[in-house]
Amino acid sequence: SILITAYGSSEVEQRAQALTDAYITKPFLLQDVLGEVERILQQAAEPPAGPAAAAAPALPVEGMVEQIEQRRSVHLTVLACDFDGTLAEEGQVDPATWDALRAARMAGMIHILVTGRTLDSIVGSGPFAELFEAIVARLPAATGDAEAPLQALIFDSHYDAYRGTVVYFRVVEGRLRAGELIRFMSNDAVYKVEEVGIFQLRQIPAAELSAGQVGYLTAGIKTISDTRSGDTITHKARPCAAALPGFKEAKPVVFSSIYPVAADDYEELATAIEKLKLNDAAIVYEKDTSVALGFGFRCGFLGLLHLEVVQERLEREYGLTLILTAPSVRYRILMRDGAEITIDNPALYPDPTRIETTLEPFIRATIIVPDRYMGAVMKLCLERRGANTNYQYLTSDRLEMIFELPLAEVIYDFYDRLKSITQGYGSFDYDLLDYRETDLVKLDILINGERVDALSQLVHRDGAVSRARIACEKIKEEIPRQMFKIAVQGAIGGTIIARETVSPLRKDVLAKCSGGHITRTRKLLEKQKKGKKRMKMVGKVMIPQSAFLAVLKTDTD
Repeated sequence: SILITAYGSSEVEQRAQALTDAYITKPFLLQDVLGEVERILQQAAEPPAGPAAAAAPALPVEGMVEQIEQRRSVHLTVLACDFDGTLAEEGQVDPATWDALRAARMAGMIHILVTGRTLDSIVGSGPFAELFEAIVARLPAATGDAEAPLQALIFDSHYDAYRGTVVYFRVVEGRLRAGELIRFMSNDAVYKVEEVGIFQLRQIPAAELSAGQVGYLTAGIKTISDTRSGDTITHKARPCAAALPGFKEAKPVVFSSIYPVAADDYEELATAIEKLKLNDAAIVYEKDTSVALGFGFRCGFLGLLHLEVVQERLEREYGLTLILTAPSVRYRILMRDGAEITIDNPALYPDPTRIETTLEPFIRATIIVPDRYMGAVMKLCLERRGANTNYQYLTSDRLEMIFELPLAEVIYDFYDRLKSITQGYGSFDYDLLDYRETDLVKLDILINGERVDALSQLVHRDGAVSRARIACEKIKEEIPRQMFKIAVQGAIGGTIIARETVSPLRKDVLAKCSGGHITRTRKLLEKQKKGKKRMKMVGKVMIPQSAFLAVLKTDTD
C-alpha cells in the first residue's frame, strides 16, 4: 500500500493525490514512486508561472531543495511497500533520486518509511542508512527479566462493543500468555486473559508478551473503570512483590451540572453520558434536578480541560445542545455538632449558623511567561487570592513563577485572563496541594424575585459583592426585554448586595389619542401601568442559555 500527502500549492496536492490513487490498490515499483516524488518536489520548487518563469533554467537538486526550504511550499510523506522486490534485483535506485530525497529529508520536508522485501536491499545505502544507524544508537534495548513475576504497566484502554475493554500495557518484568489469570493491583480485580497481541498497522494476536514488549490484552472486562492508567498488572498465582510506582487514582476536582436545552432530550443525554462513560472512566455523574432547568446530571471532572472535552464530545458526537452551570469545587465543611460533610453543589450548602469551619482546595500553579509580563501576572494572581512562593529565570527573558492559589479562583476564567494579559505567550499548569480554611458564602441570583438555583455560586466573602455585580450586569445583557421591568439581583441569604434592571418595552398607548383633555391622557397611562403590574405578577421570564454562560465570565475588562 502507499500513502502520499503533500501540503503546498493546489497543483502539488492534486499530483500527490493522483499518485496515491494510482498506486493504492495495485503493486508498484518503489523506483517509479520515488521518481514521481522527485517530480513533485521539482514542481513545488518551480517559481510562479509567467515570462520570467519560462526563461528560468531547470534547477539542480541542491537548488531545488534550497528553494523549497525557503518557500516552505511542500511537506511530503510517503509510506510505501515494494511487493515484488524488483528494487532488490535491479540494485540501486537512480542516484539523482536518492540525492533529492536525502536533501529534502535533511530540510525536514519529506519523511519516507519503506517496508517489505526491499528493506534489506537499502539498509546499507541511500538516505536510510543514517536512519537505521540513528535508531540503533539512540533507542536503547528493552530491559527486564522475562522469568521474574509479571509486572506490567497500563498506559491506556478503550471499550470495544464486541470484546469488552481492550487494555494497552507494557511488560516491565515477566511474561504474559492467553489463558492466564491476572490481577489489577489497585482494585484487586481478577480476570482470565482471552487474547494478547502487539501493535502493527492493526492489532496482531501473539502467543505471549515478555519483558520490554508493548501490546494489548482482552479479558472480557465489562467496565473500563477497572482498568486505570498507571495501574500494575500481575499474575494471580504468582504476584509481583510491589506495584510499579507513580499510580494515582483519578478523582474529580471540578463539578458542574449538565442539562439539555430541550427537556425532551433528557433520555438522549442520559444515553450519551452512559456511552461516554464506557470510554472515559474518569467521569463521575449522578442525576440532578433544577427548578429552572429541569432534569439533568451532576458531573465530576478531572479539571477544566476535561470538562470542556466532555462538553464538546456530547455536543458534536451526539448532536445535543446543552446548558452547563457554573463549575464548582469540592468543599469540606466542619459542622458545630462535630460532623464533617463534603459538598460540590451550591444547592447542598447548609445553614451558615450550623457551620464551624469551611475548607477549600488549594493548588500549586506553575506559570511560564516572558519576563515583561511579570507584573501583570502577579497582579492577576494576587487578585485571585494567590501567594507567590518562588520564581526563577529559565532563559534570559523567560520566567517561571510559582503561586499557591485557591482552585475555586482558577476554574472560571483564569486561563483566559492569563492568555489575554500575556498576549498568548503564557503557559499554565497546576497540581493539587491541600485543603485550607476559608470564609465562604452562598451567592444567589434572583430573577424577578425568584431564586434560580442553577445560577447560585459558592464564593469567598471578600469577592462576593464584586462577583454579584458582574454576574448581574452580564445576565442583564442576555435576558430579552419584556413589557414589564425585570429585576436581576444578587443576594447572600436575605441581603441584596447587587441589582440590575432590564428596562421594559413600551407600547405607545397615546398614539390613538389625537386630542382631548389631559385627563384622557392620564387615564390611558394609568391603565397601562396597571396592566404592566398585573403582567409582572403572572409573567414568566425565559432565561436563555447565554445567561448561564455569562456567569462564568467574571472579568471586568
